[in-house]
Amino acid sequence: MSIWKRQATVADINALCRGTMCEHVGLVVTEIGDDYIKATMPVDYRTQQHMGIIHGGASVVLAETLGSIGAGMCCPEGFHIVGLDINANHIRAGKPPYVTGTTRPIHIGSSTMVWEIRITDVHDKLVCISRLTCAVLKSGNKQAGT
Repeated sequence: MSIWKRQATVADINALCRGTMCEHVGLVVTEIGDDYIKATMPVDYRTQQHMGIIHGGASVVLAETLGSIGAGMCCPEGFHIVGLDINANHIRAGKPPYVTGTTRPIHIGSSTMVWEIRITDVHDKLVCISRLTCAVLKSGNKQAGT
């Protein structure tokens, strides 16, 4: 049974990514399951550090993007999400040609959501594990500090 409150196809999400950081780093959503979303990102001149492995910040871009897409798709109509916190533990070097990220929810609440993002290499070995916490906000309300 699907957890998504808002339906979107892989093509829909990739179209929304045009003209954003996702497009800049080559991030492509590849699969939407009943409770997960997958995307790939190349390890190349756009995403690697000087030693030829994935830059930790690029891993965080992939993680935050996937978790945010998932949270947004679980958000009820009239609400939107914003990121509150993200952490990332870099386990091993992500090497070319690409890495794959998979996000699944840990908690889907009415005021916060927590998503786990696992990033693996082409051999399905864990490169990075990340957790994203999002706030669920009513749309149209001006928030303090904005």
